[in-house]
Amino acid sequence: MNEFPEGWTTRRPTLDDIPALLALVHASDLAAIGEPDFTAEEVREALTAPHTDMARDCWVALDAAGQLVGWAYPHNNTGGERDFVEVYVWPDRGEPALRPLLELMLGRVAERARDFGYDPMTVRAGAIATEKAWVATLEAAGFTFLKRNARMTIALDGTERVVPEPPAGVTVRPVRPDDDAEMRRFHATIEEAFGDTDHPATDYETWRAQVTAASSVAYDEWFVGEVDGQWAGVLQSSDQGAEDNGGWVKNLAVLGPYRRRGVGAALLRRAFAVYGAKGRVEAGLGVDLANPTQAARLYYAVGMRPLYEADVYQRTVAAA
Repeated sequence: MNEFPEGWTTRRPTLDDIPALLALVHASDLAAIGEPDFTAEEVREALTAPHTDMARDCWVALDAAGQLVGWAYPHNNTGGERDFVEVYVWPDRGEPALRPLLELMLGRVAERARDFGYDPMTVRAGAIATEKAWVATLEAAGFTFLKRNARMTIALDGTERVVPEPPAGVTVRPVRPDDDAEMRRFHATIEEAFGDTDHPATDYETWRAQVTAASSVAYDEWFVGEVDGQWAGVLQSSDQGAEDNGGWVKNLAVLGPYRRRGVGAALLRRAFAVYGAKGRVEAGLGVDLANPTQAARLYYAVGMRPLYEADVYQRTVAAA
């Protein structure tokens, strides 16, 4: 068991810690990628996400002076057999907390595996290549490289508000959030389109509960794409970037028969136009570079570029 340095302590986080946690994550982001990539709203969501209990699943580490230098928590919105663990520490001075916090998390994952009814439980963690101490910590704990993800971004300067005419037969319209049948079809499209990827399946009720739990939802940024009047794809936005005056594409899903028809590009450009009309200065999304649909090619085609790439590591944990 790796111990914390003498005088260092741990406790459970509370919502009152959000400002300190945001400062911690921003310091980590600046060291890893050169700019902050987290908002206060995302800190709150991490602490209150489905299947995350601050009083049982999360820790903060404090140094001998009582300064908050580390934060660890799990992410598993579906309650499925895969936990994603996050460990943030203050660059340099917080590194002694990396291994002890990870060990606390792995012990808790073993308990969560028992509680959720999985044995073993798959555990994943992400790391930027520059985070050498964190990568070494993961590898020492038995994690191995799985794949690479990218955070794509595009600057919005006003030109995006003039949306190019989509290909013949392709139309884009806002979703009808009050139509339960349409919302069920919207969700089903995401599940079907991502069925051949690493996307964790979510039932409709869980998905709607997650949407409802968000602090705000801008349905005017959600769109349905059609080809010759037939439902072909959807785009779901999230307000997670609004605090930094950015738009965020949470899910872009195009059904198999309608791929390579310009539906994805039309959905993205419509979303960029709406973000721009609201004064947003950038748009972003995450992409799995191992996605068999090679979605990254589409994002490059509409002008997006990677802000950074992150590696995903994985291991299994036996149920307690």
